[in-house]
Amino acid sequence: MNAKFLLYTVKRFGMAVLTVFLVIAITFFVMHAIPASPFSSEKARSDATIAALEAKYGFDKPVPVQFVNYLKNILRGDFGLSTKWVGSTVSELIMGGLSYSVQLGLTGASIAITLGVLLGAIAALNRGKLLDKVIQVVTTALVSMPNFVIATLLLIIFGLKLKWFPTMATQEGGMFLPALSLSLYPMAYITRLERSAMLDVLGQDYIRTARAKGLRNNKVIFKHALKNALGPVITYAGPMMAYILTGSMVVENIFSVPGLGRLFVNSMLRTDYMMIMGVTIVLAVAIILMNFLADVLYKVMDPRINLS
Repeated sequence: MNAKFLLYTVKRFGMAVLTVFLVIAITFFVMHAIPASPFSSEKARSDATIAALEAKYGFDKPVPVQFVNYLKNILRGDFGLSTKWVGSTVSELIMGGLSYSVQLGLTGASIAITLGVLLGAIAALNRGKLLDKVIQVVTTALVSMPNFVIATLLLIIFGLKLKWFPTMATQEGGMFLPALSLSLYPMAYITRLERSAMLDVLGQDYIRTARAKGLRNNKVIFKHALKNALGPVITYAGPMMAYILTGSMVVENIFSVPGLGRLFVNSMLRTDYMMIMGVTIVLAVAIILMNFLADVLYKVMDPRINLS
């Protein structure tokens, strides 16, 4: 690792930390700008009871003091107490849903990258042929469909009609359909990226030179062309994870996945301010971290990239 690459990595990490801080600040002050108290919807509670609850959660202190205390608690991994799930901390509830969301996200990302790279390479190697045209039509259709439509269709066709897969994520094998629902859009996008990148790489001089030297076509494609065509896919990895994490909010509710997405929707419906802030921050940190890793990995995969 040279000094220039190390400096680039440190700068990108510093920007990631600053972005996380801004997300925390914006989320905190937006939630506290809402005029109603998180306890005011409970009409059966008296003003004295609401005041006592606000004191318990620290909502009675000035907002700047609350923000400083909140930052200190976050550094210790403490997101506070849930205002609706009585007796539970936000951290406990997030950790409970995180395992499902991680499994769902990694499975969806794996399907998207594997099939996307494979189909993109096949389309490029069959440019202008029937197979290429079929792949382009299918990927165009998938890109134009929202994930909740895809999830609903998969649920009806493969869950309710054909009964090939469970309709509940907590059942054995039940995570496949929601993961597939989240993977189809990024898979289609990756297919198009990989096709364009492969066509560009296959037209390069070093590919023609490798073939002129008598290298087998499979070796030229897998050792030289495919590796150098992965750059756009790596760049897209960060936005892809953002799509999967945010899209999971709908898909998790459709398939009853007890993950962060469903937890976030429920916390919105129940106006649980502490839970909303906690889940938002965790999801934002995950997205920012993925973008940081994608930036660094992109340089590792392609040393020709100019660092600035």
